[in-house]
Amino acid sequence: MAEITLELIQQLRDRTGIGMMDCKKALTEAGGDIEKAIELLRKKGTAVAEKRAGNVTGEGLVHAYIHPGSRVGVLVEINCETDFVARTEEMAKFAQDIAMQIAAFRPVCVSSTEVDTALVEKERAIYREQLTGKPANIIDQIIEGKLQKYYAEICLMYQPFIKDDKQTVDDVLKALMAKMGESIKIKRFVRFEIGV
Repeated sequence: MAEITLELIQQLRDRTGIGMMDCKKALTEAGGDIEKAIELLRKKGTAVAEKRAGNVTGEGLVHAYIHPGSRVGVLVEINCETDFVARTEEMAKFAQDIAMQIAAFRPVCVSSTEVDTALVEKERAIYREQLTGKPANIIDQIIEGKLQKYYAEICLMYQPFIKDDKQTVDDVLKALMAKMGESIKIKRFVRFEIGV
């Protein structure tokens, strides 16, 4: 077990943005292994996010981003529980990152619940057509796998995060919720691009 030094705690804090005491607890539980501590903090973040997900998010912010060259612009609305959290530097950075994500990755919607069912059925039909000749018992499994991949392309929450492709936008949002201690939601966005 590695000694849990202040430098090690600070290193974990720099990588995760989580408070010093939580970083120390995670490192202690992980036996000083930073990667294990990060995984523990991510699991904790998911639990906190699930617990707070039903809370009312009546505050928040609207963030505008214009990509260099002024050919792409994004407006994104992010909601949270309190005005205090809405005005924090962490929320401003998160909003900027999400706006850049939308500018670069061109999602169509926030999550799969917003995808038009007619569009999903159209994709299913295309996939089914592509799979003619395959055994019937695996066609549905393959179609579901292809749909998940499709959602990862068009739904913001399932896309790999622009600054760390090992995490999804949803993972980053859950980590922010754990850090801020309240429910945070990406409500909606609009992406503008010249000539499109």
